[in-house]
Amino acid sequence: MPVTGQDVADFLGQGTDTALVALAGEVVPVITAMVSAYTRGRGFTATEPNNELAAVITTASARLVANPEQLSSKVGSVEIRGGFQGFSLAETFVLNRYRRTAL
Repeated sequence: MPVTGQDVADFLGQGTDTALVALAGEVVPVITAMVSAYTRGRGFTATEPNNELAAVITTASARLVANPEQLSSKVGSVEIRGGFQGFSLAETFVLNRYRRTAL
């Protein structure tokens, strides 16, 4: 089934935060399009991802929702670069199972 903003908010443990659900609802289609492009549509039935790709969409969307401005923050000598900076290693392993490569 398709991933929703509510799914992402629930994953983050903030399913009752309506602003977060709305933001996640805007992020999910972007990440879904990126996953579909990466796999060239494999793993999708029409526009609906299978469970494995839905998990990738959920986790990648959660990172983008957590820091939508994509700004780093620095406190003293500690710098945090949060948000979405591409697919994680675990997500890439899943995506590569469905990826079609050009010959």
